[in-house]
Amino acid sequence: MLIIGIAGGTGSGKTTVVRKIIESLPAGEVVLLPQDSYYKDSSHVPVEERQNINFDHPDAFDWPLLAAQVAALRRGESIEQPTYSYLTCTRQPETIHIEPREVVIIEGILALCDPGLRSMMDLKVFVDTDPDERLIRVIQRDMLERGRTAEAVMERYIRVLKPMHEQFIEPCKRYADLIVPEGGSNQVAIDILTMFIQKHI
Repeated sequence: MLIIGIAGGTGSGKTTVVRKIIESLPAGEVVLLPQDSYYKDSSHVPVEERQNINFDHPDAFDWPLLAAQVAALRRGESIEQPTYSYLTCTRQPETIHIEPREVVIIEGILALCDPGLRSMMDLKVFVDTDPDERLIRVIQRDMLERGRTAEAVMERYIRVLKPMHEQFIEPCKRYADLIVPEGGSNQVAIDILTMFIQKHI
């Protein structure tokens, strides 16, 4: 089994990189563990306080659960992946049944942040994209998918995303075996990644 971590800032193109890798491999070879599924449950937090949760801070994630599920897959055991609602900031009762596969990809802004999880990875990738480009993508995505105004997205970017990126996400670059500039549009890097994976499965 090959365990790969793919990290990078919000709007860097991580999801596109992952999608292109999965599409280029035989069907059913890859298990994807999105880090967003492993946010801590906030159902105990009063509803009016939940919008203050900092989703870009390492403390927002349930690292022990993620590490335990990766370890279970590595042992050849199936897992029940949690699901999370951004609307209510709570973990949902539904889970996703996942069987072990040849390749496990852990994808998220802070996928390379936790030392314990990092030590389980065979390959660590950082998707690196210009901050202006990331901001434009975040504005487009949040307006389209999350119903936010451009002003609200920019205010959140300056208040939360930018400082968290500089404090926690950017420093993870030093742990990467491979840095992919320009995200999903870097076909050469994606081809190299895919060849590495194919060699190991």
